[in-house]
Amino acid sequence: MELTALDFQQARVKQVLFKSRLRSVLYGVREAEPSLFMMQENPLGQWVATVLKPQFAFRPEVAGIERLIRQMLDTGQALVRQHQRGEMEQARAGLEQIEHLATEIDQLLTALEHSVRMAA
Repeated sequence: MELTALDFQQARVKQVLFKSRLRSVLYGVREAEPSLFMMQENPLGQWVATVLKPQFAFRPEVAGIERLIRQMLDTGQALVRQHQRGEMEQARAGLEQIEHLATEIDQLLTALEHSVRMAA
C-alpha cells in the first residue's frame, strides 16, 4: 500500500485529537481516561504501528516519531497528575511542551512524506 498525502494528513488529525482531548482534561471538561496515555490506544500510535512500521520500520523518521509520541503521552500524563494535585495553571502552561513535541512529530512526518513521494 502506497502512502498518500491523505494518509499523512490523517496522522496529523490524530495528533490534534490527542491534544484536544488532553486540553479538555486540563480544563476540566472531561475526566482523564488511562487509555489516553497508552501508545496502543492512541490513534496516532496505532497509525504508526499499523501503517508506517510495516512498510518503513527501517526509517529513522519512524523511530523518531514513535519516540516523540511516547514522550508526548508521558508528558501529557505528567500534566494531568499536576492538574489533579491542584496545580492547574502550571499544568495548562505545560501544554507548550506538548505543542513543541507535536511540532517535532509534524516535522518528521513531513520529512517522511517527502521521501516517500520522491521514491514513488
